[in-house]
Amino acid sequence: MTQREWNFDGLVGPTHNYAGLSPGNLASQSHEGNVSNPREAALQGLEKMRFVADLGVGQAVLPPHPRPALRALRALGYVGSDEEVLARVFTENEHLLRLCSSAAAMWTANAATAAPSSDTGDGRMHITVANLQAMFHRVLEGETTHAVLRSIFSDERRFAVHPPLPGGGHFADEGAANHVRLSVEGRPAMHLFAWGRSTWHPVKGPDRFPARQTLEASHALARLHQLHPDACLFPQQSPAGIDGGAFHTDVLAVGNEGFLMLHEEAFVAVEPLLATLQNRLGGSFRWVMASSRELPVSEAVYGYPFNSQVLTLPDGTMCIVAPVESRQRPRPRAFLERVLAEDNPVRQVHYLDVRQSMNNGGGPACLRQRIRLTDEERAAVKARVFLDAALAADLEAWIRRHYRDRLAVRDLADPALARESLTALDELTRILQLGSVYDFQQSPR
Repeated sequence: MTQREWNFDGLVGPTHNYAGLSPGNLASQSHEGNVSNPREAALQGLEKMRFVADLGVGQAVLPPHPRPALRALRALGYVGSDEEVLARVFTENEHLLRLCSSAAAMWTANAATAAPSSDTGDGRMHITVANLQAMFHRVLEGETTHAVLRSIFSDERRFAVHPPLPGGGHFADEGAANHVRLSVEGRPAMHLFAWGRSTWHPVKGPDRFPARQTLEASHALARLHQLHPDACLFPQQSPAGIDGGAFHTDVLAVGNEGFLMLHEEAFVAVEPLLATLQNRLGGSFRWVMASSRELPVSEAVYGYPFNSQVLTLPDGTMCIVAPVESRQRPRPRAFLERVLAEDNPVRQVHYLDVRQSMNNGGGPACLRQRIRLTDEERAAVKARVFLDAALAADLEAWIRRHYRDRLAVRDLADPALARESLTALDELTRILQLGSVYDFQQSPR
């Protein structure tokens, strides 16, 4: 059946801040302590969604998570009222408060990994929630993400929504940020499950920054999604790329249908990988690869030309939605101009301002989860998550009603911020028709 790709973007949450929580994410670390603007961040993300929808591409939305994560703080021994818990943790362990206040769920490329029904053994769309074991502030996301996705994809005849992988760091899974699906007409789709380290096999890893995804997790995802072994490849992320700041694959590689755009430091043994893809996908497969001489990893990490959305337009051509930082730096801009000039389906590059997200290390590709649905599967989703003009207007009004335009790290201890956030999210679940997906909606705190 005909499928359409839907970009499920994460709405930026009311506690969007610059806490510098992510080792290996150079933008996150370099902006630590800066004052953020949650309202501007959320509006920038919404404007990107509107832009993509106006291109004729499928666009949908996922909600933020409740932050600060008061239940997590109570599970760690902080007792009393919300006010007492926040005051005590701010005094005793400010870093823990930062961790439990992170709005990182906005980067829904990390939320899960999906496989369309055309690729899976049982003919259902499969999606597995990422456990994000490498970072404590992201481990907190799994339960809420699972509840949200189960609410949206509730028809078990058509959808299989898997909980996060068990096993802690042994099966550390970072979601679709380390997954690329490639396809050409008449050939089986290929799934690239990239990984940075192995639990049980000795491999050379990065020296400076942690490798987050394990080989074992990548294999588990392929099994859960009932993908044919011949449709799966498991390339190792380049240790040099990780040490250069490419903590996820999508910092140095992005693919769409029969087109792959990558850096030579995206994967180990990149040339054999490309040869295998050419053999499996045939002569229609196209790629453009940047060398380190043309585009040093440091420039790719700063400008994020690969953390772009490559989208198929209604006329069958492709466009790239890149961050404005890629236009402002000569080398990323020159690379994208070369992509336009070469023999591939890309005909346009659009530069969008998502700077509030970029300052924390998340570009356009980080902000979306790609899910392919047939018309029947789309009709089976009853939640109001597919963006149209009315929903976009409702979301903009909601953001302007509830979000602050300034947030310093010390503001995270403000109990009013916690109350504002919960009130906003409670209203949002009604706008999106999700039901009671948050823990605070299900039982008294």
